[in-house]
Amino acid sequence: MKQYNCLWIFALMFVTSACWAYGGGSSSSKACDKPKFTDFVPAENAEVATGSAFSFTASKNAYPNTIKVTVKDQPATIKVNPKNDGTFEVSGSLPASVKSAYARIAITADAQSNCKGAGGWLVKVAE
Repeated sequence: MKQYNCLWIFALMFVTSACWAYGGGSSSSKACDKPKFTDFVPAENAEVATGSAFSFTASKNAYPNTIKVTVKDQPATIKVNPKNDGTFEVSGSLPASVKSAYARIAITADAQSNCKGAGGWLVKVAE
C-alpha cells in the first residue's frame, strides 16, 4: 500500500507542475502592441509623378519622433501632426531621385510598449 501512495504523490506532483507551466507568467509583463499604419494616400499600386506627396495615419501608441519613412531605401522628409483622436497624420513627398519605377514607401516606428512596428505600401512612380 505504501508503494501506491508514493506513486500517487509522484503523479500529482507531475500533473501540477505541468499546470504551472501554462499560467505561471508574471502579470506585469505586457504583450507587444505594435503601432499600426492606415489611410495610405495615394492608394496601393497607384501611379504617381516624381516628387508627389503622400500621407498616412499612425496609431495612438506610436511615438511620433520615432516615425521614419524611406522610399526605395532613401530617407523621405516627413511632417507629423497630432489629430484630435490621438492618432498622428504623417505627410511627406517622394524623393526626386525616384523615377520610372515601383517604389515601396516603408514605415517604421516605436511604440509605447517598447515594440517596433513596420508597414508601408507600393506605388508606381511615372517619369
